[in-house]
Amino acid sequence: GESLHKRGYRTNTSKAPISETLAAALIMLTPWHKDRILVDPFCGCGTFPIEAAMMAANIAPGMNRQFTAEQWKNLIPKQLWYDTVEEAQDLMDADIQGYDIDAEVVKAARENAKRAGVDHLIHFQQRAVADLHHPKKYGFVITNPPYGERLEEKEDLPELYTQIGQAYAGLDSWSLYMITSYEDAERYIGRKADKNRKIYNGMIKTYFYQFMGPKPSKRREAAEKTIERKEQQ
Repeated sequence: GESLHKRGYRTNTSKAPISETLAAALIMLTPWHKDRILVDPFCGCGTFPIEAAMMAANIAPGMNRQFTAEQWKNLIPKQLWYDTVEEAQDLMDADIQGYDIDAEVVKAARENAKRAGVDHLIHFQQRAVADLHHPKKYGFVITNPPYGERLEEKEDLPELYTQIGQAYAGLDSWSLYMITSYEDAERYIGRKADKNRKIYNGMIKTYFYQFMGPKPSKRREAAEKTIERKEQQ
């Protein structure tokens, strides 16, 4: 059957998609939780926002796909599959946003999110990283920007990563988590990462740069949740 890392929602992909499982693992390496805003300014086919939304909604990985093991009726009773899916659906309970400069890519991301059942949890929009701003505090940027693997694209990277740094500097108390193979990323962003992990994305050696913002106080967090509940009512 299909590889187990495939969730079943992603038929439309961008030029350099990150795998669903790697995206989920990287999100889990951050302290993000569903009460905090998450933005991916290079969302591509929407993998980071979709995986985050699935976590926020408690949607089990693989909920939207078929498994070869479902045909092993002599080993696994059919009713067990029905009961397991029903249990996962009962767990489904975010402010998640995905931007990309390419309108067609944004359209594909919306379609992928719809297949994943989380389109109502994500706001996708065509927007350049230079236009990234947000009034809320203590948010998260988790993203997979261009690496410049092609020679003609490499020339644009200094300006692009400078724009990332400038946009991040304008986000009050936010954290930035970014996977890239571009070794001059910190130089053009304008600050050294608080943490850095070496991770292979397929066959490409990449770095997971972690720029950590301050944590909100528990009192402030409780107040924000109260305000959000009142707004929803």
